[in-house]
Amino acid sequence: MAEHEPQEGEQELEKKIEEIRLRFKNELLKDTTEKYDPRDVERLLKDNALVESYLAWRLNVVDDALKMIDESLQWRREFGVNDLTESIIPKWMFETGAVYLHGYDKEGNKLFWFKVKLHVKDAKTALDKKKYVAFWLERYAKKEPGMLLTVVFDMSESGYSNIDMDFVKYIVNCFKVYYPKFLSKMIIVDMPWIMNAAWKIVKTWLGPEAISKLKFASKSEVLTFIDPEYLPPHMGGTDPFKYTYPPLPDDDFQTPICDNGPIVSDDDTESTITLEPSSTSELVPKSKKVNFLEESLRSDVSEKVDTNVRVKGARKPQTTFKGPLLDVSPAEE
Repeated sequence: MAEHEPQEGEQELEKKIEEIRLRFKNELLKDTTEKYDPRDVERLLKDNALVESYLAWRLNVVDDALKMIDESLQWRREFGVNDLTESIIPKWMFETGAVYLHGYDKEGNKLFWFKVKLHVKDAKTALDKKKYVAFWLERYAKKEPGMLLTVVFDMSESGYSNIDMDFVKYIVNCFKVYYPKFLSKMIIVDMPWIMNAAWKIVKTWLGPEAISKLKFASKSEVLTFIDPEYLPPHMGGTDPFKYTYPPLPDDDFQTPICDNGPIVSDDDTESTITLEPSSTSELVPKSKKVNFLEESLRSDVSEKVDTNVRVKGARKPQTTFKGPLLDVSPAEE
């Protein structure tokens, strides 16, 4: 009997996937042509893994999965997620470096960083900031389908003015509803005591599916989840990456694995980006406190430094990436 259990489980899953698709067409697509993006509908009707991800996140309850699909697809159309490009997002958001993908946790999951001190609540820019987060998530989802993310909230030097519960709730919903089965864990690092009450509220938003994924860590405790090579110096790490923009690189986020060991790039040498020189003095990167509200910012010139990446698992990167938007370092303390 035990030999047939996996097959029976797969058959049950296939039945639920077909039930979801049938009810989706009969109940949610009925009498509407503008509720969803046709591209998302087509994918839902063809991609079993997508439907399965909604089912898994809702503990295989078909009714709950359908509600999640409805909410998720409506959001995707409202935000125009399929058409989000670099040119649509305001340039100043890329220049701040408040949100970025860089590094891996100890389990090999990509790190999605939020530098909270660079964010200030503002209704005028709220929608653009939400689209910016969606841009990064969608870009990663397309390049690394099925791969998880670990969200890191860097709370160092943040305070009351940086609290934006609406934005935090949106980020939670991105993983709770819009990108199911996408979150590995959410690490809150060095949280000021003034924000304790706010994050207790966040716990209630996560729900039973994700509450266990929320981790609070001090600067020393974060080493439990992330090796020093992917942590900035102010967290006790050794990662020297500096953030620069433009351009936005189009590199793959992960490097292919070679049976004979790491694939080392030929240009694995130190390089420096310089502007049109006005003097013979060397340009030195300086940390700059940037406000996530400002609509016109200039990127500091920053020196890119190689890192020696240790391979701990099949999903760890094998080379150093030098793309400007991915090479990031939080502001120095």
